[in-house]
Amino acid sequence: MPRGLDHIVHAVRDLDAAADFYRRAGFTVSARNVHPWGTHNHVVQLPGFFIEVLTVGEPGKLVGEGLARVFGIANRDAIARGDGFSMLALESRDINADVEDFKRHGIGISSALPFTRDATLPDGSTITVGFTLAFARDDMSPHAGFFAIQHRDPALFYKKELQQHANRASGVLGAVLVADNPSDHHIFLGALTGARDLHSSSIGVTANTPRGDVEIIEAISFRDQFGTLPKLDGEGASIKGLRLAVPDIDATERALKSGGVASHRHIGRLVVPSGVGATLIFETPSKI
Repeated sequence: MPRGLDHIVHAVRDLDAAADFYRRAGFTVSARNVHPWGTHNHVVQLPGFFIEVLTVGEPGKLVGEGLARVFGIANRDAIARGDGFSMLALESRDINADVEDFKRHGIGISSALPFTRDATLPDGSTITVGFTLAFARDDMSPHAGFFAIQHRDPALFYKKELQQHANRASGVLGAVLVADNPSDHHIFLGALTGARDLHSSSIGVTANTPRGDVEIIEAISFRDQFGTLPKLDGEGASIKGLRLAVPDIDATERALKSGGVASHRHIGRLVVPSGVGATLIFETPSKI
């Protein structure tokens, strides 16, 4: 079964500054959350998708195997290389089946790894939310992380109050990865997303999922499409762009200007090229 986009991890050195950037960019940002293994995050929610803005708040807890290693230490190392998108998560309807599927395709690197954490609701009350993760690896992309995630109770996690944004962002359209040779990652992309038919072209390869596209393109094609040239994170594919739907580009641009966030127009899109090491791309449905 194809897996839609669930969230993207934006790993940063300074979590408070990154949360401030997202607020100035017109997003509603959740309260600070704490993971048992020492990473801290803020969440920016959209319907069925979120941006996880994350740092290592308590490095002394990054010990042992499991999530401390495949999530915590991996993001610590990503932050050491520089702020930016570090991991891409796909939704799971059956995490144990996804573990077996990843294993069958030779990309799995973990068992099903459950955890819980406290979450502060918009009204200030606290609840416990739970998730189970299963990690995959593209051997040719050592600096990009991938996993499937199953929410224990999505209704507890997703709140409409957190999905109302001044920039009017209303949904995810896709994640954009950059690689010198996108076709090298064709097999991995199909195994990760579960998409049967991938679209290949002269500039890259795309998996259409139930929630957004995952595309891998060359750096020059990223520049041609979005007006900014990304810096690759070493070998293989790097997660460089997030495409978001908005109903009115002009209103989004006004929200960005109000917050002092630099952006530019490019081929009908509104692009924030340097959002704490990541590129945010706003598009209206008619421009898809």
